Amino acid sequence: ATMYDARTLHAREVLARVVERFPDEVFHTVISRTVRFPETTVAGEPITTYAPTSVGADGYRRLARELIARHTAPPVAQR
Repeated sequence: ATMYDARTLHAREVLARVVERFPDEVFHTVISRTVRFPETTVAGEPITTYAPTSVGADGYRRLARELIARHTAPPVAQR
């Protein structure tokens, strides 16, 4: 989930339904909404260079690590 705002019931419900429907396909990392994202668009830079210590940049680094871990892990046995 990206641009996630845990303060809204709608966002929490949507994420819960997506995870319920696609439990093995959804990443555990959630990228929260932050004011830094619109600023990066204006600056023309990715958040990891524009605001490297921000919550958004940290979230994308965690997502990258999760993606790498999923693709380097041994495949799940077929049933």
